[in-house]
Amino acid sequence: MTPVAVSASTIVKPESDTDTDVQSDNPWVVLVWNDPINLMSYVTYVLQKLFGYSLEKATELMLDVHHKGRAVVSAGAREKAEMDVFRLHEHGLWATMQKDGSGGGDS
Repeated sequence: MTPVAVSASTIVKPESDTDTDVQSDNPWVVLVWNDPINLMSYVTYVLQKLFGYSLEKATELMLDVHHKGRAVVSAGAREKAEMDVFRLHEHGLWATMQKDGSGGGDS
């Protein structure tokens, strides 16, 4: 759910009818980790192929992997994250998933 801004100091969230909606507020993120095996050009290619990123965006993410050790490459429901990790593994990249907000972002 997207918060609705009422004023500069007040944010109101739309009401939900079930407790399961709260869980959907915390999507899963998929992280690609640096490894000594894959070439930077290959990582860029895989990110473009699997996620449809532009060359510029895929290069930016690849550089995060290279310099910071990891990059968040996708986010969403648990099932989507599981599939993204599986697909990255099929292409030989080291990938994991975790709940968003647990330290895996670019902080």
